[in-house]
Parts: sequence; C-alpha cells; structure tokens
Amino acid sequence: MYRERLWTMRQYAGAGAARETNRRLKRLIAEGQTGLSLAFDLPTQLGLDPDDARAAGEVGRTGVSVACLSDLEAVLKGLPLGSVGLSMTINATAPALFAFAATAARRAGVGPDALRGTVQNDVLKEYGARNLYVLPPEPSLRMAVDVIEWCCRYFPRWHPVSVSGYHLREAGADAGQEIGFAVANALAYAEAAMRRGLSADDVAPRLSFFFAAGCDLLEEAAKFRAARRLWAKLARARLGAGRPESWRMKFHAQTAGSELTAVQTDNNVVRVTLQALAAVLGGAQSVHTNAKDEAWRLPTPASAALALRTQQILAFESGVAGYIDPLAGAHAVEAATDRIEAEALRWVEAVDRAGGALRAVESGFIQSTVREAAYRQYCATERGERVVVGVNRYASDARLAADRPRVRSAAAAEEARVVEAVRRHRAARHRADAERAIDAVARAAERGANVMPAMTDAANAGCTVGEIYGALVALFGEHREPDGRKEEIAP
Repeated sequence: MYRERLWTMRQYAGAGAARETNRRLKRLIAEGQTGLSLAFDLPTQLGLDPDDARAAGEVGRTGVSVACLSDLEAVLKGLPLGSVGLSMTINATAPALFAFAATAARRAGVGPDALRGTVQNDVLKEYGARNLYVLPPEPSLRMAVDVIEWCCRYFPRWHPVSVSGYHLREAGADAGQEIGFAVANALAYAEAAMRRGLSADDVAPRLSFFFAAGCDLLEEAAKFRAARRLWAKLARARLGAGRPESWRMKFHAQTAGSELTAVQTDNNVVRVTLQALAAVLGGAQSVHTNAKDEAWRLPTPASAALALRTQQILAFESGVAGYIDPLAGAHAVEAATDRIEAEALRWVEAVDRAGGALRAVESGFIQSTVREAAYRQYCATERGERVVVGVNRYASDARLAADRPRVRSAAAAEEARVVEAVRRHRAARHRADAERAIDAVARAAERGANVMPAMTDAANAGCTVGEIYGALVALFGEHREPDGRKEEIAP
C-alpha cells in the first residue's frame, strides 16, 4: 500500500492550444500534483488535423490540439519529464502520439532510459465502449502491440498500455464486466506481444490498468481487490509469468464522471471524496479526482485545485495510507471481493468463447453486453430504485439554470489560430521529406512490420497526425460498428 510511497496524484488536463495546456500543467504541478495527465481533443484522438472540415467546432474543446511534434513540444516545454511521469490518454492514434512524446523528450534531454509515464493505447476498449476509433480492429490491435513491443525493448520505465475498464464502466458496464472485459483485453495484448518473441515476464510488468471509482464505497474497494487477485492468478495460469512483478496489477483509478450531476454541483465534492477513498482503500497506485463542475465544462482552476486537495487530505489527514489493505477481513468486503472476482472471471471466459477480445469486439459482443447493462441502470434510476441525490430524490425546486455555472465557450478565434498554425507548419517543413516519411509508415503497416521506427521518422519530418492516419485509412479503411449478438456466448 502506501507506507513507503503515496499513490501518484494526477489531474486530467488539457484544452485549447499547446501553450495554454502547458500553463495548466505547470499550475497543477505547483499545486502539488505528482504526475502529469494529458487530455487530447477529439480531432487528435480521431486522426484529424485542425484544418480538416470534420474537425470544425471541436479543435481544442475536450483537450489540447496536437497536430505535430512541435505542438507536443510546446505542451511539454519546461516540465520535469525526467522526474514526473507523463500519462497520455490517447488510443486510436497512440503510435503517432507516443512517437511525438519520445522524440520531444529526447530533444529536451530525457532519453529512453529516463522517460517515465504511460500511453493509454487500449484500442480494444474503443470498440467496446468509447467509440473513438479510426481503423478496423485488427490493424489497430497490431499497431497497439507495436507500441508495446517497442517500449518493452527500448523504454524500460514507460508503460505502453493502460488497459481501461474505466470507459467500459462509464458506458454502463457493471463491476464484474468492467474488470472481466479489461482483464480479457490485457490478456489479448500480452499474448499478442508474446507471439512476437517477448516473454510473459517481459510484458506483464509493463502493463498497467485504469478503472473507475464509484460511490458505492465497499463494493468499489472490493472490486479493486478482486481485480488485483484475478490478475495475479491469470498472469500465472494463462501467461505463465514467473516473477512476482508480473503478478502485480498496477492501476490508475479515476472518480466516476458518469456519477457527477449537473444539478446541485456541490454534492459532487462529496461524491468524489467517497470515490477517491474507495480507490485508496482498494490499493490504487495512481488516482485522478474529478472536479465538481465537470458535468458542465472543463474545470476552473479553483475547482481543479479543490479536487486535488481532496486527494491530499485523504493522503495526509485521513490516516488510511498507514495500513496495508485496511478493509481486509471485513465480512462484507471479503464477500463482495469473492463475488466480483467470480463474476469477472465468467466474463473473461465469455470473451474466450467469443473467440478472444479481438473477435468479441468485431462481432459486437462486448458492445451489446455493455449497452444492455447501461439500459438496466437507466431503468433503475428512472424507477427510483437507484437513488441519485438532487436528481430523482431531494431535488431542488430551483430552476436548472440557477444551478448551472457560467460556461466559457471555446472561442472561434482560438480554433482559427490553431488552424493557421498547422498550415504554417506544413508550409515551413521540407515537403519531400514529409511525403517520404508518410509513405514509409504506410509501407511498414502494409507489410506487418513494427510501425514505430517509421512513426518516429515521421515525427522528425514534421508529419501531422492527419497525414499519418489519412495514409493508414487509405490502406485499411475506416471501422464501422457491427450489429452484435451475444446470447449464445453470455456467461
């Protein structure tokens, strides 16, 4: 637990152009944050440049716009990359963004041996829940494993995947599904990397996980305990890992965004405190606490600071960090741990029967399972069986608008500046070098080679995310969601 080292305290941050996000990250470090967590806007996540017509109105809105290496260099300028870990929530375009990050770090004097952090790179859950995918599942999985292989060989302190149950839970999965589907995805990544010649003990210690922390305090703490226990068993039994480091589940927990309410927003402070406490009681190595106003907008500096203070008070004033597994032996927690572990294992086995994690998303099995769970939860809330204080019970008579914080709309002028910047960037680089680099990425992907050397060359040549993924879409096509059926393989 935390008697020698506290969990890493992160706050998800990023908005607008690179320099604005750089200021946000520096402000959070000054407030006591101990890890960086970078949010990207939708165009960056979907492989679109800011001047693409499909990106209009979304540039810099839900995270920072990063079109090329120089953008990420501006985001990271002056940040202590050698001593503070960098987490990047990027999936479909993770190979390119990791190439940008590694190159930016090297230019800043932080080499592969010293670079610390995580790239989410969990593209399987994009098809299962989050839907920010670009390419079809099979080539996407292959390139995600390229990142894992590349990092296992050359970046000893970097976690090349953060297997996410969080987004599955946010989409409606229950606790057993959140853990089971995430573990099934982790096994798929590990087994694919092992087919490339890496051992289980090369790969398993490099995997990290990402889970949601909800308000049901004892159930959520038990869920984390169950996840850790299940992974330890399967890392040995399924992967054949022999080192204790391979059996340990390193995981980040974020408080549940789906449980924030847009009315009576001060109630969210209480919710987030309970959620963060559940993560700590369950043994998280890294925690993000949502700000109270995130149901409406990107958090204000004051609300982001309050969310960070929540973690700091838990760490330094609550006393819970002084004990190993403080809920161990409690009847309710032990029973819930056993139950959730068994449920999660049944979902792992259901994915196996579906043909493995890749086939399970290609068929729509995981998607339909999560949608059905979400619908059951919705119905329970509508019937009042699931109480949401301030929404379906103890609701205020005041009008919604009275509770709504003032939201700063993303200015069109900011988007225009980002669009103009990427156009200037393209005009200033060596065009022929960029074209050759893009062609090399496509050729590596087509022949099934690891794309990371070509991605790194493309970063250095000034290629943009949109150009790189435009070439890959031309090669593989875009993914379309299947109409899955799951009845015959459900647990």
